[in-house]
Amino acid sequence: MFTKHETYPAALLEFVAEANKAVKAVPPLFPLSSSVAVNPFLGQTGEPLAVAAARMARVAGARITPERAHWAAKFDAGEIGAEDLRAALASAESRFGLPDLDSVKAALRTESAPLRALPTVAELAAEVSGIDWPGLIEDRIGVWASSHFDQGQALWQPNRTGGAFSAWREFASRDLTPEIHGLKGFGAFVAATNRSHWRAIGRASETLGVSAEAAGTAYHRWLITLGGWAQYARYLLWQAELDGKTDNTAAELLAVRMVFDEALFHLYKEQIASRWAEVAAQHEMPVTPSRDLVIDAALQDAAERAQQRKLSTVLASRQPRRSAGRPAVQAAFCIDVRSEVFRRMLEAQDAGIETIGFAGFFGLASAHRAAGSDVTETRGPVLLQAGVSSRAAEPDTADQNRRYAARAKRAWGRFKLAAVSSFAFVEATGPLYVSKLLRDSLGRPAGAKPDPAPQLDPAIGLETRVGMAKSVLAAMSLTENFARIVMLAGHGADVTNNPHESALQCGACGGHAGDVNARLLAGLLNDAQVRDGLQREGISIPADTLFLPALHHTTTDAVTLFEQDLPGQDWKADVAQLKRWLDDAGRLARTERAARLPRAKGEADIARRASDWAELRPEWGLAGCQALIAAPRQRTEGADLCGNTFLHNYDWQADAGFGVLELIMTAPVQVASWISLQYYGSTVAPELFGGGNKLLHNVAGGIGVLEGNGGALRPGLPWQSVHDGDGFQHDPLRLSVIIEAPREAMTDVLKRHANVRALFDNRWLSLIAMDSEGKLAWRYDGELEWSPFQPEDRGNRAIAAE
Repeated sequence: MFTKHETYPAALLEFVAEANKAVKAVPPLFPLSSSVAVNPFLGQTGEPLAVAAARMARVAGARITPERAHWAAKFDAGEIGAEDLRAALASAESRFGLPDLDSVKAALRTESAPLRALPTVAELAAEVSGIDWPGLIEDRIGVWASSHFDQGQALWQPNRTGGAFSAWREFASRDLTPEIHGLKGFGAFVAATNRSHWRAIGRASETLGVSAEAAGTAYHRWLITLGGWAQYARYLLWQAELDGKTDNTAAELLAVRMVFDEALFHLYKEQIASRWAEVAAQHEMPVTPSRDLVIDAALQDAAERAQQRKLSTVLASRQPRRSAGRPAVQAAFCIDVRSEVFRRMLEAQDAGIETIGFAGFFGLASAHRAAGSDVTETRGPVLLQAGVSSRAAEPDTADQNRRYAARAKRAWGRFKLAAVSSFAFVEATGPLYVSKLLRDSLGRPAGAKPDPAPQLDPAIGLETRVGMAKSVLAAMSLTENFARIVMLAGHGADVTNNPHESALQCGACGGHAGDVNARLLAGLLNDAQVRDGLQREGISIPADTLFLPALHHTTTDAVTLFEQDLPGQDWKADVAQLKRWLDDAGRLARTERAARLPRAKGEADIARRASDWAELRPEWGLAGCQALIAAPRQRTEGADLCGNTFLHNYDWQADAGFGVLELIMTAPVQVASWISLQYYGSTVAPELFGGGNKLLHNVAGGIGVLEGNGGALRPGLPWQSVHDGDGFQHDPLRLSVIIEAPREAMTDVLKRHANVRALFDNRWLSLIAMDSEGKLAWRYDGELEWSPFQPEDRGNRAIAAE
């Protein structure tokens, strides 16, 4: 964003436009306090995988598809068949040249050529000088950025006025480290740069001979070298845009990085000028995938088709069970794949138990204030603005006491960490912490009491509340035949000593647990006035129906019922029976999950892992996610989906105008795609998109983690979240979205939402229409066209058998 009274020449405006596009090519990194899964290819969804692969090869030197040996093993095992590969080749774009089947077979037995990013000036300077300039730049930017972006972890805060570029100029003009390593006069060089980061970018581009045509991938390359710092700056822009504003932090970081290379170019110009000119010329070339990358994209598509064929077989062999009449219990869980296992086990307890899948924020994206706090937490998808506000309601006296206790705790914590008192504190009080150390070492941390029941803003009128309740029930396809107990279960993870704890929470709740949203909806639907309003809207909830909020603890598969929120005791016997069913279902779910977790001998080990402060893998989170199914539960009931499928209840015949379908395709589908692609990116490109090794993590500024003592933030998932030490626990497949709805209705949604259509047209997601018998019937081919889904038996033949 320019200053009001400053004008820029036309040539600079071109660089500004390219810089802004390069910033949008970087995914956001949400802070640890509310981290959510992010699609690392967010800036590349407008192009197909092969082109994105070519782009990431140029700017990062990273491979974004699995090694060919991975696919070769699947072909040899018969998991991917010849028909899968033929279909993938037949549907591939022809503009980059299509290999034939024999070429792909041969390619499976040879690894593709190694990829290398176009070098930066710093890398060229390192080659001729023997000095690790890229490492030094990463270190110095990391030292400054850790302090500049700190969110309260440090006791002393730097001056942040004037923006990131201004703050860095002040820091770097006094930082002697680059000069000690040989970059003479760097402090003076920085002090002489223009205070406008845009002008600094323009001057550096001119000095380095970077044209407007080269700027797109050249700028992207420099941003990639900043790692998670650039991504955190992209998050600041994301948040600003949600509020209708803008933020230039990412562009300012680009200027910082370019100033380093500009200074190095002056120092080593005679030795590297000709090579750098070649690099700049390569940046001007269109991004075009090589034959190897086209083959790799076809192999990826073939593997996904094989998985869809397998899923089709599983669904066809399901054994649904339904009891007639009123259900004994209806239990609504988040569509998170971790609930699929628990839902199967709960349904197995009694034929009268009916489970429902719905987005974890339960349709109430809330700006929430916890008890004794003035901090507003966004309890909803990051794609949406909070639609309502809420707070944990308790008497003023209790609220004040809670605040006093929190202030005392903060003051004590600062005293322990202060420069003057920290060493004396350890000497004087260290022995007093023996009991706490023993308790934590034995996996017995102190439990936390839940907040008081949250309440919606009282300014929200009755008519609005009725409308909210009606919309949520319609979206859940729950408008009739209510059980006596309708359990609304959000989900959260209980872990110890884990900086990425919020990443295991509910992604639909902004990286928080889903208890607040479940309790808000239960309170809304238990309200007599709201029920009277729903009656007038055609939704009749029986007087004996109770909406019971709950929290599914995904790490332990225990379920907490918020009985303290109940309006009366009339359901005591029903709740007692539900508890028995939940306990039995939890034991079965833990037994199934234990088989997949390293060193877990049985279900009894699962709870211990959650409280073990040395446990690297308390649970697998959403590793293994492969599909999202939006259909009536009868279509998936009785099918063992192995905890890898998002299950959303949806009845299109009750969806007048297809408003719910549009909501599903624009919100849950996009959130699930972010989750799927984050796991994909962290698996296939761990150095670029992964979070590194948990054993080496240090928290920086409360924002993210460093792998070691300095450098750039590590985005994405830690290695231990996708790998068990012997092999991957996440099969790198892009998400298959399966919806039971008329194709014409889905096509209409795609026509209205270009960003959603781009995901499917460029095959970052697959879209398949399910028929009324639960069979996969139609495949979306892109460009608003469909073709029959063909799960031929021939697909089971391995290529090696031909």
